[in-house]
Amino acid sequence: MSTDSAITTFSDGWDSEARLVAGRWVERRPRRPEVAGQLVMETRLMPWLAQQLPLPVPVPVVVTEEPLVVRHALVPGEPLAAPTAAQGRRLGDFLRVLHAADTAEAQRRGVPSASQVRGERVALVGEFTSRVLPLLPADRRAPAAALLAEVTALPAHTLVHGDLGPEHVLARDGDLTGVIDFGDVHIGDPAIDLAWALHATPSVFAEALAATYPATPQLRQHALLWHRLGPWYEVTHGLDLGDPHTVSSGLDGVLDRLPAAP
Repeated sequence: MSTDSAITTFSDGWDSEARLVAGRWVERRPRRPEVAGQLVMETRLMPWLAQQLPLPVPVPVVVTEEPLVVRHALVPGEPLAAPTAAQGRRLGDFLRVLHAADTAEAQRRGVPSASQVRGERVALVGEFTSRVLPLLPADRRAPAAALLAEVTALPAHTLVHGDLGPEHVLARDGDLTGVIDFGDVHIGDPAIDLAWALHATPSVFAEALAATYPATPQLRQHALLWHRLGPWYEVTHGLDLGDPHTVSSGLDGVLDRLPAAP
């Protein structure tokens, strides 16, 4: 990132440009026209949702409409680096409350509906089938195709964050301080928010979260499917960018996460 005395510009973010202003405000601008509606939706959803959640979250407001700029107070902390059991319990409690939120009210505030999400999921699986599946070794395509079929059939009935990973869970001095980046919030499968938390973290964190949430065997299995799907997004992102390194890294991840051949 680049800095001056008042503004820090963050270089990452697929959908939005973000910068820190005066050390306390995060301003976001859409990178593409279709992202503008997503940002406006967050300004309608988050003031309502934040009141219910047990950890701080961004609560953006529109600063200007043309060009669109939204702003929220900085949520303090750093990306979660060394998850602990206590942090697992805190995040499990956060997800339990989030997933109990009123889906009808969330949809009234612009959150994508279950039917819309199912349609987008079918389209996504179609894209993965046509663009990623042919790049895999022939002997791994059958389990990869089976994964895509299982993901297509997963439920959609719960308000979810949609992109929960260590970069979006903040901590400081051993405690969680907030959860950020609700740009992918939708009515979907609660297991999507458990994918990283249960299958890519230390066992003490994962088991503490699972017990607090609590996570059923079915939710654990669904979360594993979403975890296995994660690298497929990296492959298509690399293809869109024309970046062979990102494509290769994503393909390695796809193969690493597929179940072993019988």
